[in-house]
Amino acid sequence: MSFHSTNYNSSHVDFKTAVLQGQAIDNGLYMLNNIPRLTDDTIDSFKNMDFIDIANIVIRKFIGNIIAQEKLQQIVNNALNFKIPIEKITNNDYMCYLDRGPTCSFKDFGARTLARIMEHFLEADNKNITILTATSGDTGGAVAQAFYKMSRIKVVVLYPKNEISDLQRKQMTTLGENVVAFGINGKFDDCQKLVKTAFSDKELSHVNLSSANSINFGRLIPQTLYYFWSYSRIVGKKNEKVIFSVPSGNFGNLTGGLIAKKMGLPIKRFISAVNENNEFPTFLKTGVYTKVDPSINCISNAMNVGHPSNLARIFDLYGGQIDEKGVIHKVPNMEELRNDIISYSISDESTKDAIVNFYNKYKKIIEPHGAVGWAALQLYRNSYPKNNDIKSLTFETANPSKFPEEIIKLIDIVPKMPYSLEVIQDKSEFPNPKEINDYANFKEFLLEEFQG
Repeated sequence: MSFHSTNYNSSHVDFKTAVLQGQAIDNGLYMLNNIPRLTDDTIDSFKNMDFIDIANIVIRKFIGNIIAQEKLQQIVNNALNFKIPIEKITNNDYMCYLDRGPTCSFKDFGARTLARIMEHFLEADNKNITILTATSGDTGGAVAQAFYKMSRIKVVVLYPKNEISDLQRKQMTTLGENVVAFGINGKFDDCQKLVKTAFSDKELSHVNLSSANSINFGRLIPQTLYYFWSYSRIVGKKNEKVIFSVPSGNFGNLTGGLIAKKMGLPIKRFISAVNENNEFPTFLKTGVYTKVDPSINCISNAMNVGHPSNLARIFDLYGGQIDEKGVIHKVPNMEELRNDIISYSISDESTKDAIVNFYNKYKKIIEPHGAVGWAALQLYRNSYPKNNDIKSLTFETANPSKFPEEIIKLIDIVPKMPYSLEVIQDKSEFPNPKEINDYANFKEFLLEEFQG
């Protein structure tokens, strides 16, 4: 497999280079030149396979023979060793729970797999690397813990310190060792801008920087897997189409699904469920793209993104081009894009209503991000009643116990906390290593930390 930059101004690279480099040198994101296809028979056969077997087949399609079969099996077994429950909520609507990994977030799929793939490549080349990652909430914890204590990899995470929960912060700040976490006074988009600026800074070339958030294509491959898995668990017949409602922030989750569709998965439509950061639904409706700057702080905090990085890949999939600054260079095929994706912006008020109504009706707790997805599905069902016989899957992307204050306030129940979160509650946190006010501060830290 070979990859091009979504800015179309740098050389094509192989999978290994795309993963270790993270971002293209022209500031674009790496995207496949050709998306591999799975046959209808192969997809239908997934009904009789477990998740690990499906994962090995799908990942192998992307990477070819660059990783030996036995090693890939080891990576997948080690990275994806948790359950992915699917529950029937109504006659045709299902919830897929992606929160059973060690950091209780869907980000565990991509972060844990990517960490082990990177470690394998670095061991083979006898090299070291520094991971820079911006997070709006869950990515930071998943990346920090996935790469924790890997001797060839250092991790620097930037997060908006006033816009994440205590547990989300502690998943990053209680580790130490090879992990450094910075809380900054600003938004996720500010964190992301610092990271992207560092990638393009030639004076930092000796640091050997890469990324582990969804800028890195290696994060997206594992995010196709739960589409194939959840689909295979609910369909009754070959080529049956389903609807996916996808909570969307930086749009890596949605991009993984779009890639799965291009690989042959029979998907009727994607519902891109965003919070009050409504740049994408506005674009789909009007054809005009305007960043939400600054991004709006919502209770679904991991989705507080005013300019999603992965829009560059989505535009690319539909024959368009948008750069890292949000400037459209070529309009994508809007008819095809609108046919595949509908997007709804869900207010905080509607998110809270969804949490309350879901509990009252089904006696189940959903957290704010899953609630955004569920609320968007209800809007779709009401707007397109002729599709009500088509099955749907909504992703629950984090564990409710990561947002206890909101859940307690809304339904007066303390969500049960998984052990992996319990153990960090009383751990000491490492202080902010430096006050970051601008890129100059951040660069100064990187130069001091990674001299030579």
